Amino acid sequence: MTVAPLGLVVLISGRGSNMVALARAGLSGRIPARVTAVISDRANAEGLDRARELGIPATVVPPASHRGRAAYGEALAAAVDAAAPGLVALAGFMRILDGGFVRRYEGRMFNVHPSLLPAYPGLHTHRRVLEAGDAVHGCTVHFVTEELDAGPGVIQARVPVLPGDTEESLSARVQRWEHSIYPEAVGWFAEGRLRWQHGAAWLDGQRLQQPVQRGEA
Repeated sequence: MTVAPLGLVVLISGRGSNMVALARAGLSGRIPARVTAVISDRANAEGLDRARELGIPATVVPPASHRGRAAYGEALAAAVDAAAPGLVALAGFMRILDGGFVRRYEGRMFNVHPSLLPAYPGLHTHRRVLEAGDAVHGCTVHFVTEELDAGPGVIQARVPVLPGDTEESLSARVQRWEHSIYPEAVGWFAEGRLRWQHGAAWLDGQRLQQPVQRGEA
């Protein structure tokens, strides 16, 4: 019996490179998931056009049309629910989500963050790593919880910080790994191997004590 691929809604604010990585992984059959809708908070997000080029419906839910974070979360949830996804993926979505929205998709919403969480939550991670003189940097896919960048980690990729690195060169190397580990995590979820249970990430029936490790360092 053929099982229908998991439907995936991706939220973006910019170029949507991780959205493209997820979409291509699904279209190629590498993972049993398909991006069925892309939603942005910004009408000028480049990723909207990239989604449409891939044949994916892409819409905008502008925050200026809604008073307050909760009202915006309700409008965003209505747009997400219209696509009836099995999973929601944040991919460079730069707006902090209200608690109601997060609770609505608890256990079925992922984010990819450009650091080895719990180190460096928030913005400007590459700059902060360089200023700290760290030898290793990376990225993390995690379940989304109400605390920013604090949900249970699923998979990480580590990259060395090289002499002469800039924010741009370091970001580019980290992002290449984002494009690899994000589809991998979504694939595990779509296959039923990865689940949210009792506030933790479980893979193949075992609670993850730390994220699965990938990378170069």
